[in-house]
Amino acid sequence: MDRAGRRLEPWKIAVIVVAVIVGLALIIGLITFLLCHDQDRYYNASFLITNVKYNPQHEKQTTDEFRNLSEDIETVISEVFRGSFLSKRYIKSHVVSLSPDPVGVIASVVLVFKFPSADSEATTWGQVNRVLLRRLKATSMDLNVDQSSIRLTELNKEKGDNLLNNCCGIRRQAFSFTGVERITDGQRAREGEWPWQASIQLDGTHRCGASIISNTWLVTAAHCFKGVRDPRRWTASFGILLRPPKQKKFVRRIIVHEGYGEVLLDHEYDVAVVELASPIEFTSDVHSVCLPEASHVFRDNTSCFVTGWGALENDGYSVNQLRQAEVRIINTEVCNTKQVYSGAITAGMLCAGYLEGQVDACQGDSGGPLVQANSRGIWYLVGIVSWGDDCGKRNKPGVYTRVTYYRNWIRSKTGI
Repeated sequence: MDRAGRRLEPWKIAVIVVAVIVGLALIIGLITFLLCHDQDRYYNASFLITNVKYNPQHEKQTTDEFRNLSEDIETVISEVFRGSFLSKRYIKSHVVSLSPDPVGVIASVVLVFKFPSADSEATTWGQVNRVLLRRLKATSMDLNVDQSSIRLTELNKEKGDNLLNNCCGIRRQAFSFTGVERITDGQRAREGEWPWQASIQLDGTHRCGASIISNTWLVTAAHCFKGVRDPRRWTASFGILLRPPKQKKFVRRIIVHEGYGEVLLDHEYDVAVVELASPIEFTSDVHSVCLPEASHVFRDNTSCFVTGWGALENDGYSVNQLRQAEVRIINTEVCNTKQVYSGAITAGMLCAGYLEGQVDACQGDSGGPLVQANSRGIWYLVGIVSWGDDCGKRNKPGVYTRVTYYRNWIRSKTGI
Protein backbone atom coordinates (compact mmCIF):
# COMPACT_ATOMS: atom_id res chain seq x y z
CA MET A 1 0.00 0.00 0.00
CA ASP A 2 1.20 3.48 -0.88
CA ARG A 3 1.60 5.25 2.44
CA ALA A 4 2.65 8.57 0.94
CA GLY A 5 0.37 11.53 2.10
CA ARG A 6 -2.13 12.80 -0.41
CA ARG A 7 -1.41 16.33 -1.56
CA LEU A 8 -4.26 18.84 -1.40
CA GLU A 9 -5.24 20.41 -4.65
CA PRO A 10 -4.26 24.11 -4.94
CA TRP A 11 -7.90 25.32 -5.06
CA LYS A 12 -8.67 23.57 -1.77
CA ILE A 13 -5.66 25.19 -0.12
CA ALA A 14 -6.85 28.57 -1.39
CA VAL A 15 -10.35 28.00 0.07
CA ILE A 16 -8.89 27.04 3.46
CA VAL A 17 -6.60 30.10 3.51
CA VAL A 18 -9.49 32.44 2.61
CA ALA A 19 -11.72 30.86 5.27
CA VAL A 20 -9.01 31.30 7.92
CA ILE A 21 -8.44 34.93 6.90
CA VAL A 22 -12.18 35.69 6.95
CA GLY A 23 -12.56 33.99 10.33
CA LEU A 24 -9.68 35.97 11.81
CA ALA A 25 -11.08 39.20 10.35
CA LEU A 26 -14.46 38.52 11.94
CA ILE A 27 -12.89 37.75 15.32
CA ILE A 28 -10.70 40.88 15.17
CA GLY A 29 -13.70 42.98 14.08
CA LEU A 30 -15.84 41.66 16.92
CA ILE A 31 -13.11 42.31 19.48
CA THR A 32 -12.55 45.82 18.09
CA PHE A 33 -16.30 46.53 18.21
CA LEU A 34 -16.61 45.32 21.79
CA LEU A 35 -13.60 47.37 22.86
CA CYS A 36 -14.11 50.54 20.84
CA HIS A 37 -17.81 51.16 20.19
CA ASP A 38 -19.46 53.98 22.08
CA GLN A 39 -22.12 53.37 24.70
CA ASP A 40 -24.40 55.72 26.61
CA ARG A 41 -23.37 56.40 30.19
CA TYR A 42 -25.64 58.12 32.68
CA TYR A 43 -24.79 60.25 35.71
CA ASN A 44 -26.83 62.09 38.30
CA ALA A 45 -25.45 65.47 39.32
CA SER A 46 -26.94 67.31 42.29
CA PHE A 47 -25.98 70.70 43.70
CA LEU A 48 -27.35 73.59 45.75
CA ILE A 49 -28.22 76.91 44.12
CA THR A 50 -28.09 79.60 46.80
CA ASN A 51 -29.25 82.73 44.93
CA VAL A 52 -32.68 81.36 43.96
CA LYS A 53 -35.40 81.54 46.59
CA TYR A 54 -37.35 78.29 46.85
CA ASN A 55 -40.94 78.41 45.64
CA PRO A 56 -43.34 75.44 45.98
CA GLN A 57 -43.95 75.78 42.23
CA HIS A 58 -40.36 74.64 41.66
CA GLU A 59 -41.34 71.09 42.62
CA LYS A 60 -43.93 70.70 39.84
CA GLN A 61 -42.50 69.88 36.40
CA THR A 62 -45.22 71.68 34.45
CA THR A 63 -44.95 75.15 36.02
CA ASP A 64 -43.22 78.17 34.51
CA GLU A 65 -41.00 78.33 37.61
CA PHE A 66 -39.72 74.79 37.03
CA ARG A 67 -39.27 75.40 33.29
CA ASN A 68 -37.38 78.69 33.67
CA LEU A 69 -34.95 77.48 36.33
CA SER A 70 -34.45 74.11 34.60
CA GLU A 71 -33.69 75.85 31.33
CA ASP A 72 -31.07 78.03 33.03
CA ILE A 73 -29.49 74.98 34.70
CA GLU A 74 -29.42 72.91 31.48
CA THR A 75 -27.88 75.84 29.58
CA VAL A 76 -25.12 76.13 32.20
CA ILE A 77 -24.44 72.37 32.20
CA SER A 78 -24.25 72.39 28.41
CA GLU A 79 -21.74 75.26 28.49
CA VAL A 80 -19.70 73.45 31.15
CA PHE A 81 -19.17 70.36 29.00
CA ARG A 82 -19.27 71.89 25.51
CA GLY A 83 -16.34 74.07 26.53
CA SER A 84 -14.29 71.17 27.88
CA PHE A 85 -12.28 68.23 26.53
CA LEU A 86 -15.49 66.16 26.92
CA SER A 87 -17.40 68.25 24.36
CA LYS A 88 -17.57 65.37 21.86
CA ARG A 89 -18.70 62.95 24.56
CA TYR A 90 -21.46 65.07 26.09
CA ILE A 91 -25.00 64.33 24.78
CA LYS A 92 -27.49 66.15 26.98
CA SER A 93 -28.61 67.11 30.46
CA HIS A 94 -32.11 67.05 31.89
CA VAL A 95 -33.32 68.45 35.21
CA VAL A 96 -35.42 65.76 36.88
CA SER A 97 -36.24 67.52 40.14
CA LEU A 98 -35.92 70.77 42.08
CA SER A 99 -36.28 70.48 45.83
CA PRO A 100 -36.20 72.88 48.79
CA ASP A 101 -33.23 73.74 50.97
CA PRO A 102 -33.06 76.28 53.83
CA VAL A 103 -30.78 78.50 51.72
CA GLY A 104 -32.06 77.86 48.19
CA VAL A 105 -32.93 75.11 45.73
CA ILE A 106 -31.31 71.70 45.22
CA ALA A 107 -31.16 70.65 41.55
CA SER A 108 -30.99 67.01 40.45
CA VAL A 109 -29.84 66.59 36.86
CA VAL A 110 -29.38 63.51 34.66
CA LEU A 111 -26.30 63.78 32.40
CA VAL A 112 -25.89 61.57 29.33
CA PHE A 113 -22.53 60.94 27.64
CA LYS A 114 -21.16 58.58 25.01
CA PHE A 115 -17.88 56.89 25.95
CA PRO A 116 -15.95 54.00 24.34
CA SER A 117 -17.10 50.81 26.03
CA ALA A 118 -13.45 49.94 26.72
CA ASP A 119 -13.09 53.01 28.99
CA SER A 120 -13.44 52.01 32.62
CA GLU A 121 -16.40 53.37 34.59
CA ALA A 122 -14.05 54.81 37.21
CA THR A 123 -12.07 56.69 34.54
CA THR A 124 -15.10 58.24 32.85
CA TRP A 125 -16.73 59.16 36.19
CA GLY A 126 -13.47 60.85 37.18
CA GLN A 127 -13.37 62.85 33.93
CA VAL A 128 -16.98 64.04 34.27
CA ASN A 129 -16.57 64.85 37.95
CA ARG A 130 -13.35 66.79 37.34
CA VAL A 131 -14.93 68.97 34.65
CA LEU A 132 -18.06 69.54 36.75
CA LEU A 133 -16.08 70.63 39.83
CA ARG A 134 -13.63 72.76 37.87
CA ARG A 135 -16.02 74.53 35.51
CA LEU A 136 -19.50 74.64 37.08
CA LYS A 137 -18.92 77.55 39.44
CA ALA A 138 -16.99 79.55 36.83
CA THR A 139 -19.64 79.00 34.15
CA SER A 140 -22.77 79.58 36.22
CA MET A 141 -22.59 83.37 36.33
CA ASP A 142 -26.33 83.84 37.00
CA LEU A 143 -26.65 80.83 39.30
CA ASN A 144 -24.68 80.79 42.52
CA VAL A 145 -23.71 77.13 42.95
CA ASP A 146 -22.39 76.00 46.33
CA GLN A 147 -19.21 74.20 45.29
CA SER A 148 -19.17 71.99 48.38
CA SER A 149 -22.64 70.64 47.55
CA ILE A 150 -21.77 69.16 44.12
CA ARG A 151 -22.30 65.38 44.01
CA LEU A 152 -21.90 63.12 40.98
CA THR A 153 -23.25 59.56 40.95
CA GLU A 154 -22.96 57.04 38.11
CA LEU A 155 -26.28 55.43 37.09
CA ASN A 156 -26.74 52.19 35.23
CA LYS A 157 -28.67 52.46 31.96
CA GLU A 158 -31.89 51.12 33.46
CA LYS A 159 -31.92 53.65 36.28
CA GLY A 160 -30.93 56.51 33.95
CA ASP A 161 -33.69 55.59 31.50
CA ASN A 162 -36.21 55.27 34.34
CA LEU A 163 -35.42 58.75 35.66
CA LEU A 164 -35.86 60.27 32.20
CA ASN A 165 -38.95 58.22 31.29
CA ASN A 166 -40.70 59.41 34.43
CA CYS A 167 -40.32 63.01 33.29
CA CYS A 168 -43.41 64.01 31.31
CA GLY A 169 -43.13 65.25 27.74
CA ILE A 170 -39.59 64.06 27.07
CA ARG A 171 -38.66 62.18 23.89
CA ARG A 172 -35.88 59.66 23.44
CA GLN A 173 -34.21 61.65 20.69
CA ALA A 174 -34.69 64.74 18.61
CA PHE A 175 -36.66 64.07 15.47
CA SER A 176 -36.52 66.24 12.38
CA PHE A 177 -39.68 67.15 10.53
CA THR A 178 -39.86 67.55 6.78
CA GLY A 179 -42.32 70.42 6.62
CA VAL A 180 -46.09 70.20 6.66
CA GLU A 181 -47.52 66.74 6.31
CA ARG A 182 -51.05 65.48 6.67
CA ILE A 183 -52.16 62.46 8.63
CA THR A 184 -54.47 61.56 5.78
CA ASP A 185 -51.80 60.78 3.20
CA GLY A 186 -48.47 61.50 4.75
CA GLN A 187 -45.92 61.01 7.39
CA ARG A 188 -45.77 57.92 9.54
CA ALA A 189 -44.45 58.24 13.08
CA ARG A 190 -41.29 56.49 14.23
CA GLU A 191 -40.65 54.53 17.42
CA GLY A 192 -40.46 56.79 20.45
CA GLU A 193 -41.55 59.87 18.52
CA TRP A 194 -44.88 60.35 20.31
CA PRO A 195 -44.60 58.07 23.38
CA TRP A 196 -47.76 59.43 25.09
CA GLN A 197 -50.08 58.34 22.28
CA ALA A 198 -52.61 55.65 23.21
CA SER A 199 -55.37 53.82 21.38
CA ILE A 200 -58.62 53.12 23.19
CA GLN A 201 -60.44 50.12 21.78
CA LEU A 202 -64.03 48.91 21.99
CA ASP A 203 -64.32 45.13 21.94
CA GLY A 204 -60.77 44.96 20.56
CA THR A 205 -61.26 47.46 17.72
CA HIS A 206 -59.61 50.91 17.63
CA ARG A 207 -62.18 53.56 18.43
CA CYS A 208 -60.24 56.69 19.45
CA GLY A 209 -56.89 58.12 20.37
CA ALA A 210 -55.93 59.19 23.89
CA SER A 211 -52.97 60.70 25.75
CA ILE A 212 -51.03 59.15 28.64
CA ILE A 213 -50.97 61.62 31.55
CA SER A 214 -49.69 59.17 34.21
CA ASN A 215 -48.99 55.46 34.46
CA THR A 216 -52.66 54.81 35.29
CA TRP A 217 -54.60 57.65 33.62
CA LEU A 218 -55.41 58.66 30.04
CA VAL A 219 -57.26 61.74 28.79
CA THR A 220 -59.46 61.57 25.69
CA ALA A 221 -62.70 62.90 24.18
CA ALA A 222 -66.09 62.30 25.80
CA HIS A 223 -67.77 61.55 22.47
CA CYS A 224 -65.64 58.40 22.11
CA PHE A 225 -67.90 56.72 24.67
CA LYS A 226 -71.25 57.61 23.13
CA GLY A 227 -73.62 54.77 23.97
CA VAL A 228 -70.93 52.52 25.49
CA ARG A 229 -69.48 53.41 28.90
CA ASP A 230 -69.04 49.91 30.32
CA PRO A 231 -65.29 49.75 31.13
CA ARG A 232 -65.28 45.94 30.71
CA ARG A 233 -65.69 46.39 26.95
CA TRP A 234 -62.75 48.79 26.62
CA THR A 235 -58.98 48.28 26.45
CA ALA A 236 -56.04 50.61 25.77
CA SER A 237 -52.92 49.89 23.75
CA PHE A 238 -49.60 51.72 23.41
CA GLY A 239 -46.84 52.01 20.80
CA ILE A 240 -46.90 53.22 17.20
CA LEU A 241 -48.60 50.04 15.88
CA LEU A 242 -52.14 48.99 16.69
CA ARG A 243 -51.13 45.41 15.89
CA PRO A 244 -48.94 44.32 17.60
CA PRO A 245 -48.91 46.94 20.39
CA LYS A 246 -46.00 47.58 22.76
CA GLN A 247 -48.33 47.19 25.75
CA LYS A 248 -52.03 46.60 26.31
CA LYS A 249 -54.14 47.35 29.41
CA PHE A 250 -57.67 46.75 30.64
CA VAL A 251 -59.81 49.72 31.68
CA ARG A 252 -61.00 50.09 35.27
CA ARG A 253 -63.05 53.28 35.03
CA ILE A 254 -64.30 55.83 32.49
CA ILE A 255 -65.15 59.33 33.72
CA VAL A 256 -66.97 61.51 31.16
CA HIS A 257 -67.37 65.22 31.92
CA GLU A 258 -70.65 65.77 33.73
CA GLY A 259 -71.64 68.55 31.33
CA TYR A 260 -71.30 66.42 28.21
CA GLY A 261 -74.56 65.60 26.43
CA GLU A 262 -74.95 62.83 23.87
CA VAL A 263 -77.22 64.78 21.52
CA LEU A 264 -76.09 65.12 17.90
CA LEU A 265 -73.68 68.02 17.21
CA ASP A 266 -73.15 68.70 20.94
CA HIS A 267 -69.43 69.43 21.18
CA GLU A 268 -69.32 71.17 24.57
CA TYR A 269 -67.46 69.50 27.47
CA ASP A 270 -65.90 66.96 25.09
CA VAL A 271 -63.40 65.53 27.57
CA ALA A 272 -63.08 62.28 29.51
CA VAL A 273 -60.45 60.52 31.60
CA VAL A 274 -59.79 56.78 31.66
CA GLU A 275 -58.33 54.90 34.61
CA LEU A 276 -56.42 51.74 33.74
CA ALA A 277 -56.74 48.48 35.68
CA SER A 278 -52.93 48.17 36.05
CA PRO A 279 -50.03 50.63 35.63
CA ILE A 280 -48.28 51.19 32.31
CA GLU A 281 -44.59 50.26 32.34
CA PHE A 282 -42.92 53.50 31.31
CA THR A 283 -40.18 53.08 28.68
CA SER A 284 -38.55 55.41 26.17
CA ASP A 285 -41.36 54.44 23.74
CA VAL A 286 -44.30 54.65 26.16
CA HIS A 287 -44.68 57.41 28.78
CA SER A 288 -46.62 60.55 29.66
CA VAL A 289 -47.10 63.96 28.07
CA CYS A 290 -47.09 67.09 30.28
CA LEU A 291 -50.37 68.77 31.17
CA PRO A 292 -50.18 72.59 31.04
CA GLU A 293 -51.24 74.74 33.96
CA ALA A 294 -54.75 76.21 33.65
CA SER A 295 -53.25 79.70 33.34
CA HIS A 296 -50.93 78.83 30.44
CA VAL A 297 -51.57 80.54 27.09
CA PHE A 298 -50.68 78.79 23.82
CA ARG A 299 -50.21 81.57 21.29
CA ASP A 300 -52.02 81.85 17.98
CA ASN A 301 -50.17 80.69 14.85
CA THR A 302 -47.67 78.58 16.80
CA SER A 303 -46.77 75.15 15.45
CA CYS A 304 -48.28 72.02 17.01
CA PHE A 305 -48.47 68.34 16.07
CA VAL A 306 -51.55 66.12 15.97
CA THR A 307 -51.16 62.35 15.88
CA GLY A 308 -53.44 59.37 15.40
CA TRP A 309 -54.44 56.22 13.57
CA GLY A 310 -57.39 57.90 11.87
CA ALA A 311 -58.72 57.48 8.35
CA LEU A 312 -56.73 58.64 5.33
CA GLU A 313 -59.83 60.34 3.93
CA ASN A 314 -63.28 61.34 5.11
CA ASP A 315 -65.34 58.27 6.09
CA GLY A 316 -62.30 56.02 5.51
CA TYR A 317 -60.76 53.34 7.74
CA SER A 318 -58.15 53.56 10.48
CA VAL A 319 -54.53 52.70 9.69
CA ASN A 320 -52.19 50.39 11.61
CA GLN A 321 -49.19 52.73 11.98
CA LEU A 322 -49.42 56.03 13.82
CA ARG A 323 -49.36 59.17 11.66
CA GLN A 324 -48.56 62.80 12.40
CA ALA A 325 -49.39 66.22 11.01
CA GLU A 326 -48.00 69.67 11.74
CA VAL A 327 -50.72 72.27 12.22
CA ARG A 328 -50.96 75.83 13.57
CA ILE A 329 -53.24 77.29 16.21
CA ILE A 330 -55.85 79.52 14.58
CA ASN A 331 -57.19 82.62 16.32
CA THR A 332 -60.65 81.92 17.79
CA GLU A 333 -62.12 85.13 16.34
CA VAL A 334 -60.99 84.05 12.88
CA CYS A 335 -62.39 80.56 13.47
CA ASN A 336 -65.73 82.05 14.52
CA THR A 337 -66.18 84.12 11.34
CA LYS A 338 -69.15 83.34 9.13
CA GLN A 339 -67.13 81.59 6.43
CA VAL A 340 -65.44 79.30 8.96
CA TYR A 341 -67.47 78.04 11.97
CA SER A 342 -69.85 80.99 12.39
CA GLY A 343 -69.63 81.40 16.16
CA ALA A 344 -69.58 77.71 17.11
CA ILE A 345 -66.15 77.87 18.81
CA THR A 346 -66.57 78.39 22.56
CA ALA A 347 -64.04 79.08 25.34
CA GLY A 348 -63.44 75.36 25.87
CA MET A 349 -62.42 74.80 22.22
CA LEU A 350 -59.57 75.83 19.93
CA CYS A 351 -58.99 75.55 16.20
CA ALA A 352 -55.80 74.24 14.63
CA GLY A 353 -54.86 73.56 11.04
CA TYR A 354 -54.90 75.76 7.95
CA LEU A 355 -57.78 77.69 6.42
CA GLU A 356 -56.74 76.43 2.99
CA GLY A 357 -57.45 72.90 4.23
CA GLN A 358 -55.58 69.68 3.37
CA VAL A 359 -53.75 69.22 6.68
CA ASP A 360 -56.08 67.83 9.34
CA ALA A 361 -57.08 65.05 11.68
CA CYS A 362 -59.84 62.67 10.57
CA GLN A 363 -62.22 59.97 11.84
CA GLY A 364 -60.45 57.67 14.29
CA ASP A 365 -58.12 60.46 15.45
CA SER A 366 -60.76 61.67 17.95
CA GLY A 367 -59.55 61.89 21.53
CA GLY A 368 -55.92 62.02 20.44
CA PRO A 369 -53.31 64.63 21.35
CA LEU A 370 -52.50 68.02 19.90
CA VAL A 371 -49.08 68.85 21.39
CA GLN A 372 -46.53 71.64 21.42
CA ALA A 373 -42.92 71.72 22.64
CA ASN A 374 -41.73 74.45 24.99
CA SER A 375 -38.31 76.12 24.91
CA ARG A 376 -36.71 73.12 26.74
CA GLY A 377 -38.07 70.71 24.11
CA ILE A 378 -40.65 69.34 26.58
CA TRP A 379 -44.02 68.49 25.02
CA TYR A 380 -47.34 69.71 26.43
CA LEU A 381 -50.91 68.67 25.67
CA VAL A 382 -52.60 71.65 24.00
CA GLY A 383 -55.80 70.03 22.78
CA ILE A 384 -57.85 66.86 22.36
CA VAL A 385 -59.12 66.00 18.87
CA SER A 386 -62.85 66.78 19.07
CA TRP A 387 -64.72 67.67 15.87
CA GLY A 388 -64.65 69.33 12.46
CA ASP A 389 -66.52 69.58 9.19
CA ASP A 390 -65.19 66.61 7.15
CA CYS A 391 -61.37 66.22 6.97
CA GLY A 392 -59.01 68.77 5.45
CA LYS A 393 -61.83 70.87 3.99
CA ARG A 394 -61.16 74.51 3.07
CA ASN A 395 -62.18 76.95 5.84
CA LYS A 396 -63.00 73.98 8.11
CA PRO A 397 -59.93 73.37 10.31
CA GLY A 398 -59.88 70.82 13.12
CA VAL A 399 -61.54 71.78 16.39
CA TYR A 400 -59.97 70.59 19.65
CA THR A 401 -61.00 70.52 23.29
CA ARG A 402 -58.86 73.21 24.98
CA VAL A 403 -56.91 71.41 27.72
CA THR A 404 -56.16 74.52 29.81
CA TYR A 405 -59.91 75.21 30.06
CA TYR A 406 -60.52 71.75 31.57
CA ARG A 407 -57.23 71.51 33.46
CA ASN A 408 -58.80 71.86 36.91
CA TRP A 409 -61.51 69.31 36.05
CA ILE A 410 -58.82 66.80 34.99
CA ARG A 411 -56.98 67.39 38.28
CA SER A 412 -60.18 66.98 40.30
CA LYS A 413 -60.80 63.52 38.77
CA THR A 414 -57.24 62.15 38.56
CA GLY A 415 -55.19 64.08 41.13
CA ILE A 416 -52.73 64.95 38.33
